[in-house]
Amino acid sequence: MQTPAEAQLELKSYQTENQRMEEDERNDKDSYTCRRMCSWPSHFRNLMLKWVSASSPTNTTHCFVVYENGHLTTRDALVDAETIKNMITGTSQANCAVLIVAAGVGEFEAGISKNGQTREYALLDYTLGVKQVIVGVNKMDSTEPPYSQKRQEESVKEVSTYIKKIGNNPDTVAFVPISGWNGDNMLEPSANMPWFEGWKVTRKDGSASGTTLLEAFDCILPPTRPTDKPLHLPLQDVYKIDGIGIVPVGEVETGFSRLGMVVTFAPVNVTTEAKSVEMHHEALSEALPGEI
Repeated sequence: MQTPAEAQLELKSYQTENQRMEEDERNDKDSYTCRRMCSWPSHFRNLMLKWVSASSPTNTTHCFVVYENGHLTTRDALVDAETIKNMITGTSQANCAVLIVAAGVGEFEAGISKNGQTREYALLDYTLGVKQVIVGVNKMDSTEPPYSQKRQEESVKEVSTYIKKIGNNPDTVAFVPISGWNGDNMLEPSANMPWFEGWKVTRKDGSASGTTLLEAFDCILPPTRPTDKPLHLPLQDVYKIDGIGIVPVGEVETGFSRLGMVVTFAPVNVTTEAKSVEMHHEALSEALPGEI
């Protein structure tokens, strides 16, 4: 059960996102398409049991999504001169990268070019240790002709060649042709792409197959996170909030953080007691590895 404060935050986030999308739709379809693709409230809202969005200390957007098969924490970070450090911080804590490739005329070529962002994202993901990858070939409705099988095959071939070159195994990557604008292959198989027989990944930890982007999310392998080791929580930022006190923020890597637990911060060797533990504005009795 949500508290009134959590419900108000969720409603405010949803309203703000809808206002942004409506503004983008009026001004420019392409920017609106990108926001629709990266925003959970659009096509995924009907299956959500809970959704909370908030800006992180690194200025990336965190979305905590609960649906019938589990829950996900997504981080949306763009690569440019001003946010590259934020993207590195967010990506270094990710378990799986979702690489969105634009299939539109001229857009794919720009992204896969020598200095294109498709290459930049893929290389950063691998360099920062994110070995699980899902590739969404977006804007299939903008290909020539629309929903072109040839364009999908071309995109898969080019991206596969590059990610193999930097160290990924293309056989472990799900390539999903989608349209964030129309919702094709996002939640349900699209009637606009009857030629698409589905994606398949082959890996030592177990093979998987499916058709939609949501099914690809369900096949993400969670990492092994030891709870029997001492608490290791790299600090992402520290807030000083009136009426509450000092609030350290970070992700638990090993061990656990529990209410009332005595913790020590290095290298200053400061010891204190944990007065509260929260994740996505929700109070917890303890935080386990992987929780932020």
